[in-house]
Amino acid sequence: MSGFLYSAAGFLIAIGVLVTVHEFGHFWVARRLGVKVLRFSIGFGKPLWLRKGKRDGTEYTIAMIPLGGYVKMLDENEEDVAEEESHRAFNRQPLWSRTAIVLAGPMFNFLFAVFAYWIVHTVGVDGIRPVVGRVVEGSLAAQGGFQVGDEIASVDGQPNRSWDEHRLYLFNQAFKQKSVSFEVVDASGDRYERTIDLSALPLSEIDSGLLERGIGLIGYIPEVQPLIGRVQKDSPAELGGLQNGDRITAIDGQPVNAWMEVVKAIQVRPGQLVQLEVLRQGSLHSIEVVTQRVTIGSDTIGRIGIEAAPVELPEDMRVEVRYGAVEALGKSVYSTWIMSMLTLKMLVKIVQLEVSAKNISGPLTIAQYAGHTVRIGYERFLQFLAVVSISLGVLNLLPIPLLDGGHLLYYLAEAIKGTPLSKQVMAWGQQIGIVLLFALMSLAFYNDIVRLLR
Repeated sequence: MSGFLYSAAGFLIAIGVLVTVHEFGHFWVARRLGVKVLRFSIGFGKPLWLRKGKRDGTEYTIAMIPLGGYVKMLDENEEDVAEEESHRAFNRQPLWSRTAIVLAGPMFNFLFAVFAYWIVHTVGVDGIRPVVGRVVEGSLAAQGGFQVGDEIASVDGQPNRSWDEHRLYLFNQAFKQKSVSFEVVDASGDRYERTIDLSALPLSEIDSGLLERGIGLIGYIPEVQPLIGRVQKDSPAELGGLQNGDRITAIDGQPVNAWMEVVKAIQVRPGQLVQLEVLRQGSLHSIEVVTQRVTIGSDTIGRIGIEAAPVELPEDMRVEVRYGAVEALGKSVYSTWIMSMLTLKMLVKIVQLEVSAKNISGPLTIAQYAGHTVRIGYERFLQFLAVVSISLGVLNLLPIPLLDGGHLLYYLAEAIKGTPLSKQVMAWGQQIGIVLLFALMSLAFYNDIVRLLR
C-alpha cells in the first residue's frame, strides 16, 4: 500500500473513531436525561448510509464529508414541536442538563484518550534504550555535562527505561521554566547527576523537537550506510540511471562512508552536475546526475530524489515499556491530564505570541501522522488517536461560539443573568465564531501546505 493510501486510510479511521466518540458522548447523556435525539450523524452532507432506530425513530447516518459530525436533538428553537413531546425538547431542559449534554462530547474524548493510553501501557510499547547518541555543541545538554554514551537512568527521580518515556514530563517542565535532574550511567558504568535549567530555554523553542532541538540531546541512531533503498519516480536520480540497491562509494571523487555524507555532499551542489561512483552487484559504475535546486526559507540546496535503505536497530538497543493494569491506569490519567494542559498552554502562548503559530496542524498533517503510525503498528496508532482525541476535546472547550465551549459560555452568562441570552446576541456570537474558526482552519491548512512543500 502506498504512503498516500496509508494516510487516507489512517485519517478516515482516526476521524471516524474520534468523531463517533465525541458525538456519542452528547448522544448518550442526552438520552439518559430524557432528551429526544432525532439524528446521530458521522460526517456532513448527503447520507451515504442511513438506518432508523427502534427508539424514537432516531436516524443513524454516515455522511459524505468526513470532517466532523453532529447529534440533532428535538429543539423548539429549530422546528415546531408537538405539545405532547415538548418536555423532551433540548431547550426545555434545566440549565444543568443542557450543560451536561454539551460537556459530554469533550469529556468522552478525554475518557477515550485514557482508555487508549491504558491499552498501550498494559500491552507494552517498543522503544529505544535512553542512550545519548550525540550532544549538540553549545546546547543546554552540553552545558549540563552530558556525554555521548550516557544512559539516562532516571528523570527527577522517576525511573527511565526508554528514550521517550518522560518526554511529556519534560514538555511540562519546560513550560514551567523548571530545572530537571537526570541520573545517568556513563560508558564506564559510573553514575552521575546532571542538571538542565529549562528556564534558559525560550518558550518559542518549545515544540515537538524539545529534547533534540531545544535541549540538544539526540538519542542513539544506528549508522546509516550509503545504500539506496528507493529512487523516486521521475527524479534526477532515476533519469541519471541510479537504481534501488546501489551503494554510493564516492561523489566527485571524494569517498563517502555514511548516508549523511551523501546528503551533505549533494545539498551543497544545487543545480550542478555530480559524478557518483556506485557499487552495483559487485561492479563499479560511474553515473552523472544533475541535482535539483530546492529553496527552503532563505537557503537553496541540492536534491536528487533518493532515500536510504532501512536500517535495523541492534537488539541490545531495543526495550519494551509495560505497566501493570492498575499502574497503567494511573499513568494513562496522568498522560491525558498533562497532554491536555500542554495543549491548552500551547494555544495560550500562541495567542500571546510567545510560541510560534507554526505548531498548529491541520487535516493534512494529521493524515500524514495517521498513515505513519498505521504502518508502524497499532500501539503507535492508539497513541496517535489519544493525542488527537485530547486535542479535539481541548479545542471544543474553547469559548468560541459554534463549539461546545461557546455553548458553555452562553450557559454561564445565562446562570449569571438568570435568563437565556437573546437570539440576536447568539446570532452575533455565531458570526464571530465562524470568523475565528475560518481563521484557525486557514492557518492550519497554511502550515500543512508549508510542511508538505518542505
